[in-house]
This record gives sequence, structure tokens and C-alpha cells, in this order.
Amino acid sequence: MTKPRAGLLFDLDGTLLDTARDMGNALNMLLAEEGRAQQSYQSYRPIASHGAMGMLKLGFAICRNDGDFEALRQRFLHHYRNTLCQHTCLFEGIEPLLLWLNDNNIPWGIVTNKPTHLTLPLLEQFPLLQKAAALVCGDTLTDRKPSPKPLFHAANQLNLALPHSWYVGDAERDMLAARSAGMQAILAEYGYICPSEQPQHWQVDQRIAHPVEISNRFKHKI
Repeated sequence: MTKPRAGLLFDLDGTLLDTARDMGNALNMLLAEEGRAQQSYQSYRPIASHGAMGMLKLGFAICRNDGDFEALRQRFLHHYRNTLCQHTCLFEGIEPLLLWLNDNNIPWGIVTNKPTHLTLPLLEQFPLLQKAAALVCGDTLTDRKPSPKPLFHAANQLNLALPHSWYVGDAERDMLAARSAGMQAILAEYGYICPSEQPQHWQVDQRIAHPVEISNRFKHKI
């Protein structure tokens, strides 16, 4: 059996892909249908990593247990599916990072809480992301992050040496999952982080202000 190697796993939204504008536009379409005020980019960007639940809480002050939540969620997802990749793009620095990983045969994969039916058509628009050697979506397993199980699943596919491998994400659940999995927890501070979440108190191994720092620091491991 091949000896386990150091590698990287990445979150998707807010780490590899900047999806905030398309998610925010879907929310604003729903708000317009309900006769409610639109939300600004500055208001929805910091909570974009929280997906439909975060967007609906922002726009409607509604929680998952409220009676109208599921109907609104389905309508939000309908709008989002129809405008999935109008403004979405790779974060600056991600393309050279992934090319560097590929050129150096460093295993990498994607672990996201985004469901498969939204993840796959999104990745189709980014050929470089399709080169991920492992992909775990929010519905691949019965557990999602902050459970470490999705990270274990992807790491097993890549035969990663967990203590020497990194999980890069922009949410507290990413850091919790990484630490529970025995991986290095790398916080992408360029992503979608709300200051009210007090990220300065999250338990992380490294904080990254720009994707170029990932390759600069990881190359010392190989």
C-alpha cells in the first residue's frame, strides 16, 4: 500500500470560490417577491458561508424551526440554482495555488456542506476544480461539518497522513472538523467571516490572509 502523504482539503464557498454575489442575488429576488427591503453586498457577504440558512436568517429573521422556513428555503434554492454562476469566480490566488499543487503532485480535494445538486453544476464551470482528487458534498454522508466524518472520507480517498495534512476553510465549523479529524486547521481569513462570530477566539493552527500564503507555507512540508 502507498505510504500516506501530506495533502490539502479545501472548503468550497468562501475558500476556493467567491459565491457570495450569486447567493445574495438569490436572496434579494426572494425578498423582492415578498415586498421586503433588499440586502447589500456588505451585509450578506460575511454570512455567505452559512448557506441558505444564513441568508434566510439575514433577510427574514427566520430560523430552521419556524413554520415558513422550509418553503422559503426551497424558493431561495430555486433562485440560486437558476443564477448559480453569474458572478461566482475563483478567489484571487486560487488558480496558481491549485496549479502548483498539481504540478508538484500534492494530493488535494474538496469537502463542502453544499449539496451535490448545487456543487456539481458549479464545478462544471471551473475545469481546474474538477481536478480535485476527492469531493465530499453536504449530502455525500449522513453527517456534515463540523463532524470530522466528511474529512475522514476524503482523506481516506487520498490516502492522506492526517497529522501532516491541512484542511482550509473560512468557518468555525471547518476548524472544528479539522481539529476533530486530527488535521491542521487553516483559517482562510479572506473568506466569509462575520466579526460578531469572534474568529480571533477560534482554535486554529494557522491563519491565511491570501491563498498565496498556503503554497508558501505548505512547500516547507514537502
